[in-house]
Amino acid sequence: MDGEVIGVNTAIISPTGGSIGIGFSVPSNLAKSVVDQLQNFGVTRRGWLGVRIQTVNDELAEALGLEKASGALVAEVTEGGPAEQAGIEAGDVILKFDGKDVEEMRDLPRMVADTPVEKAVRVVVFRKGKTQTVKVDIGLLDEGAVAAASPTGGDSDEDAPATTDIPAVGVTLRPLSSAAREEFGIGEEVNGVLVSNVDAEGAAAAKGIRPGDVIVEVGQEPVASPTEVEARVNDAVEAERKSVLFLIQSEGDLRFVPLTLG
Repeated sequence: MDGEVIGVNTAIISPTGGSIGIGFSVPSNLAKSVVDQLQNFGVTRRGWLGVRIQTVNDELAEALGLEKASGALVAEVTEGGPAEQAGIEAGDVILKFDGKDVEEMRDLPRMVADTPVEKAVRVVVFRKGKTQTVKVDIGLLDEGAVAAASPTGGDSDEDAPATTDIPAVGVTLRPLSSAAREEFGIGEEVNGVLVSNVDAEGAAAAKGIRPGDVIVEVGQEPVASPTEVEARVNDAVEAERKSVLFLIQSEGDLRFVPLTLG
């Protein structure tokens, strides 16, 4: 009797060493895709976008101006990757990929991986209050590739004031001088403003920001001095906003952090 294959068994639950009738399988369409790739190329080829992403929670959605928490927030874009070439930027929220809604951050990696290499897809992003569509030529995932950030800007003024307190978010800042780089082991490719102290009761501490972290952006705009950070935070306070969005470089990783204003 002929039948239709709907899945390929991969494992079973076996507390005693024998089958108890509960198993796990891979969907047949996924198995067929893998078989086709092995036949055509000798290896599996997975799609690659070239971004590092974050979950969009309610706080981030409010800080970004989104109506609801959905999509995947781009924290970092790989230099020379498909996303950068298409114009996708850190701070964009990917809402649709190849015609499909990105309901949660975890949806996007599967969508990208399952997309044929070199296929041109349309990606809808939310950027600074507006949506726009870009076309991306999907690349080939290199399992050994390491994403690299490419921040811009120069060293801060060595003669700037020693520290600047930002009580609204609970941090003390210093210019990112050569001495600060040496003290905290921060590379020359990193630019922004150094967090030198964190109020244990403040919003920054609650979000895991620590001395030695670098503030790269505030409100999705680059910052190069403590006074720029202070001005952006003050603007948000005067506008009676609940929070302001920071881009933080911490131990080599970039992440967006919404800080509640107090």
